[in-house]
Amino acid sequence: MKRLTHYKHTLRASYISYMSHAIVNNFTSLLFVMFYTNFGISLQKLGLLATFNFVIQLCMDFLIARWGDKIGYRRLLVASHILMFLGLNGLAFLPGWFPDPYIGLLLAIFLYATGGGIIEVLVSPIVEACPTEEKSGNMSLLHSFYCWGHVLMVLISTAFFALFGIKNWKILSMLWSLVPLCNIFYFMVVPIGHLTEEGKGHSITGLMRMKEFWLFFVLMLAAGASEMGMSQWSSAFAESGLKVSKSVGDLLGPCMFAVLMGTSRLIYAKLSDKLSLHGFILGSSVLCIITYLIAVFSKNPFIALLGCGFTGFAVGIMWPGTLSLSSAAIPLGGTAMFALLALAGDVGCALAPGYIGFVSGLFQDSLNMGILFAILFPLVMAAGVSFLITKSRQARRKSDG
Repeated sequence: MKRLTHYKHTLRASYISYMSHAIVNNFTSLLFVMFYTNFGISLQKLGLLATFNFVIQLCMDFLIARWGDKIGYRRLLVASHILMFLGLNGLAFLPGWFPDPYIGLLLAIFLYATGGGIIEVLVSPIVEACPTEEKSGNMSLLHSFYCWGHVLMVLISTAFFALFGIKNWKILSMLWSLVPLCNIFYFMVVPIGHLTEEGKGHSITGLMRMKEFWLFFVLMLAAGASEMGMSQWSSAFAESGLKVSKSVGDLLGPCMFAVLMGTSRLIYAKLSDKLSLHGFILGSSVLCIITYLIAVFSKNPFIALLGCGFTGFAVGIMWPGTLSLSSAAIPLGGTAMFALLALAGDVGCALAPGYIGFVSGLFQDSLNMGILFAILFPLVMAAGVSFLITKSRQARRKSDG
């Protein structure tokens, strides 16, 4: 198979991989009611499927940090797409092959979550290693494709179910599997660069000894928590505040959140040569605090929902921006650093919804109070970036003096 030489193909394959990641992460949640009705799986067990998905991805973050460079990027990325293809097809068939359909669901999720975890770790450093000028812009654009993949998956799936009925969900699952299938062959031939020469990058132990790394680790945790804290509760805001159905709530809540998050990332990608990344993240952190407050204190349910949605715009730059800042500050971080930062982001994503639920329970199940206390996460983001800005100014003064 003839190898391609231009890195524009690497970027395109990376964008498709993030869309694939969005599909496998979010498609199963659209089928929960069907699984409950047809398979008799309890809501408690269905809720644990998302947790299982995150746990597998966390494990992959750690494993890739240790073994990613030794196995090789191309092999791992091809394997990741094969696993996602198998997982989406397994979703259609595996539940019927076991006396307990739940076991089949867990196996399917294990397959595609393993593939998704590899993508989450490796694609960002591959895009960062592409010989392009606007690296932070490309990183932001890459992460916007996760948002577009999520929105397209929800819209197309909703239309499919309306036209053909949810009884044909297995066909749709197999159709979605064609996206990672096609990308298998693309990643076989695109050029793939590395941020560091073999054996030159920092080890996990070396990174953990660096104070600067731990600042970025905390920022990534705050970025994941700021994003997922509101994203996971946006549908509930739409349903309870506007008194709409679950399907309409999903379109008004998570879809609006994802569209605005993708828009934020796209805007920075297009204007990255004119904007300060530090300043954009700081401004976004302040905006995030404001949108949280609007969602909590607005008496108008529609305005509160807009607060939820525009939180998506506010958090858009946090994850990809932190990755770009860390790569510039620690150029020898390599695969290990990107894997550990992905781990931090996933911890934040897993932690925030439970934290909000716990705080809400302390105040007689007041979701507003849970969201109010979650302002802690964008506050940490703003404080951390402010410290980096101050440090950068001090360094410039020393060099000028």
